[in-house]
Amino acid sequence: MAEIVKKGTKSMGRYHYVFPKWSNMLLPAALAGGAIVPLYVVLVVAYGFSPETTDVGYQPHQPVPFSHKLHAGELGMDCRYCHNTVERANHAAIPPTQTCMNCHTQIHKDSIKIRPLLESYLEGTPVTWRRVHDLPDFVYFSHRAHVIRGVSCVECHGRIDRMEIVTQVKRLSMGWCLECHRAPDIHLRDPRLVTKLGWGNDMSDEDKLAQGTIWRETNDLNPSQDCSTCHR
Repeated sequence: MAEIVKKGTKSMGRYHYVFPKWSNMLLPAALAGGAIVPLYVVLVVAYGFSPETTDVGYQPHQPVPFSHKLHAGELGMDCRYCHNTVERANHAAIPPTQTCMNCHTQIHKDSIKIRPLLESYLEGTPVTWRRVHDLPDFVYFSHRAHVIRGVSCVECHGRIDRMEIVTQVKRLSMGWCLECHRAPDIHLRDPRLVTKLGWGNDMSDEDKLAQGTIWRETNDLNPSQDCSTCHR
């Protein structure tokens, strides 16, 4: 690229350069960039959808070994007994120690597993539960808006009633949310059945889709895809 051209005759024994010598590196650099940038983009996108980024599989250690498999599964406790704000607030409340002790003052009260719970109850200090499903601060999400319209706990949290230890099983990414907002029918059911986590196990996808369509039309649902819906 750094051509040497004659200006008729030599000037001081030299030829004049049209471009500086460093411009010779532009073509190799452009070729290298053309090869590296697409690969970089592919790797960044792949990482963005990987479990490491979306926290799929995240399973933190909790101060008290609470088993949803036992309580919600075998004992059949309704999710709303502990998370009693899901139908009327944006956040699903983490139950206070008193809620747990409604039962455990009588049941397994001497178990070593609930010793941190007992200490919390006697000392009046909260149990430091570790949040599993944690959306970024810049994301607005209302449990109430979803639950009262027939979006079951299962759609975001999976079969929590089968989990000995709560694990994040859904991506909870923006793309994942938009997939549901664009095609909500398969994720909808009778709002009275949102905490019936086993609902639909004996139904085909076609039947569940048909049920969801009925409830979308009944409640006149048209989920927004506008940025301001979640980013306020």
